[in-house]
Amino acid sequence: MNATSDLSAIRELNMSYLMLARRVLASDREAAQSHLGLTVEMANLLLKLSPEQAQKLASSSQVLCFFRMSTDAMLAGLAGRNSEAPVSAVTDDALLAA
Repeated sequence: MNATSDLSAIRELNMSYLMLARRVLASDREAAQSHLGLTVEMANLLLKLSPEQAQKLASSSQVLCFFRMSTDAMLAGLAGRNSEAPVSAVTDDALLAA
């Protein structure tokens, strides 16, 4: 039961990451590549994924994103945001910082 729940959580995280990555790549590709740590080739592949391919990739048992929080100040800045900020804004900022 717990393994199923864990895999479901990983799939949900992966799909959220893929959707966010595609959205920011489409709006400002150069900045998105820098923030997400993607090569030109990887950015091209992400943008070309069909919905079915994205779903299959998200269903992997491995987390697709990685966190590049290299300083305590970055983490403290993200964690110390205004408590009235929408959760989605905090999540998007955290993923972009990754």
